[in-house]
Amino acid sequence: MHTLELVNASSGYNGKPVLHNISFKAEESAIYVVLGPNGAGKTTLFRTIAGILEPYSGEVLFDGKNITNTKEVRKRINYLSHYNAIPEEMTVYGSLKFYADIEGGNQDEVLALLNLEELRDKKVSDLSQGQKKRVSIAKVFLRERDLYLLDEPTSNLDPGVSKEIRDILLRLAKDKIVLYSSHNLYEARDVGTNLILVRDGTIAYYGRISNIKSKEYRVGFRASQDVSKIIPTAKLGEGGYYVLSVSTPEEAGLALKKLVEGGVLVTEMRQLDNPLQDLFENRSTQK
Repeated sequence: MHTLELVNASSGYNGKPVLHNISFKAEESAIYVVLGPNGAGKTTLFRTIAGILEPYSGEVLFDGKNITNTKEVRKRINYLSHYNAIPEEMTVYGSLKFYADIEGGNQDEVLALLNLEELRDKKVSDLSQGQKKRVSIAKVFLRERDLYLLDEPTSNLDPGVSKEIRDILLRLAKDKIVLYSSHNLYEARDVGTNLILVRDGTIAYYGRISNIKSKEYRVGFRASQDVSKIIPTAKLGEGGYYVLSVSTPEEAGLALKKLVEGGVLVTEMRQLDNPLQDLFENRSTQK
């Protein structure tokens, strides 16, 4: 088990703080989703944990050792910036080999892991933004580390590739700490175990995602016929869903059972509200 701890850490740029007295302790192997509006300090938080920015005050510790002052600790961390830091004039294979020669790892293995074989001999400058992102992620996985800091790893990726990346991260998180930022709140809820909400350079919420509950629970049904004939309170609404407001997920399950027993073919059922949205927008939630 590893432990990441920030103790009253403040950091920023050119002497101007962006983060203010940040404190939290991550001691569970899991994916910690980092959310926050643009300019809240998410990237500054990643750079501070990675040792790129030295805190103005406080400490950043990994397994009890100061990250800023201990080079060996920083070698156990892998940081993916939201920028694609890959040499533009090299081929995909050449760029990954370049980093493998410096940091260790096998470029052929990560080419296979991220399904990049068809791009092997292409110049990075000729790739789409999504392809460049996949190469950047491949670089992160060249060598196994104990702490992964991934700043918007699935931006510019199509849904299929995004799922592949999330599956890799879920496997990693069985014995690693992964900090993962995303603007996709549904993705964040699906992939993360814990939430770090950053607002105005401070921690607005830190805890398990499962503890965050919406005050209202709405589900949407797509079905072969008008479900309101069986459940009158279900109304046709957004996205062609029949929308039903319930108090609990169990109540939604009972509604589904009633529809099936009534001979309705339900082709899709989904929760329409995301409790992270309420928290992100600073609306009232039940915790």
